[in-house]
Amino acid sequence: MSKTICLAGGCFWGLQKYLSLIPGVTRTEAVYANGAGPADYGSVCAGSGHAEAVLAEYDEDILPLESLLDLYADAIDPTSVNRQGGDEGVQYRTGIYLSDASDREAAERWLRRLGECHIAPVAIELGPLESCVPAEEFHQGYLDKNPRGYCHIGPEAFARASEGRPGERIPLRDRLSPARYAVMVEGATEPPFDNEHFDRFEPGIYVDPIDGTPLFSSSDKFESGCGWPAFSRPVSPFWVEESEDRSHGMARTEVRSAGSRAHLGHVFGDGPPELGGRRYCINSASLRFVPAAEMEREGYGAFLPLVG
Repeated sequence: MSKTICLAGGCFWGLQKYLSLIPGVTRTEAVYANGAGPADYGSVCAGSGHAEAVLAEYDEDILPLESLLDLYADAIDPTSVNRQGGDEGVQYRTGIYLSDASDREAAERWLRRLGECHIAPVAIELGPLESCVPAEEFHQGYLDKNPRGYCHIGPEAFARASEGRPGERIPLRDRLSPARYAVMVEGATEPPFDNEHFDRFEPGIYVDPIDGTPLFSSSDKFESGCGWPAFSRPVSPFWVEESEDRSHGMARTEVRSAGSRAHLGHVFGDGPPELGGRRYCINSASLRFVPAAEMEREGYGAFLPLVG
């Protein structure tokens, strides 16, 4: 049975090409969706409220809605608000706009399942398709006409789309041990002097167990006496996020992984002055240690100069 859905996920050039490759998708059209009044590229960029989106027709017998949405999720960052790839603005939001109200229950079920795989809230808008304006001919099939044109979707996702094979998504409760889940997702603190890495000082790198982002290096680790791993700095300031934490009647600075949004620990200003004066006090449960001898094999070879 032929069905229609409208999906928004950043620049519609890449999303249209991506959706058109999925077995079971029979037609795609770049559109401006769910904004107020008439729309063209200029008015949408100026803030009309429309989303750059793709109207997709698909054969539900070949491609059930939730399978289509699984593949759609591979083309986006589902937790990013009004931003995908290098594009930022309300027109680049993510959204599922339904032309058939009977699909809402399945879409809501899918969103709940997706949310179980992420710490940050899923930012995908869900609602009826209220307006749909075809984009200019220039934008239709843009990447077919301009194969080297801009696209925010990676080649691996395109390869999976053409095979109808979405990436694996496992709920965090199933991926993480109970101790890791309590710390990384629920913000708990593990016991001092009774955790995996507090007294580890061999060369290597400490990465996010959820998404593999390199977070801290052994060369920046020092003995602080606090009972938790202590580092003078992260591998990159862009890969961690710091924010005020006033829980438990204290004023502290929380540290999270910028990619997965996992709780890591806190940063204090009592570190060794010769190392910059900061002490990143991090839970072992929020870190996976990769020894220097295994870094190349695990894809972290570029970071070997950092581990001493």
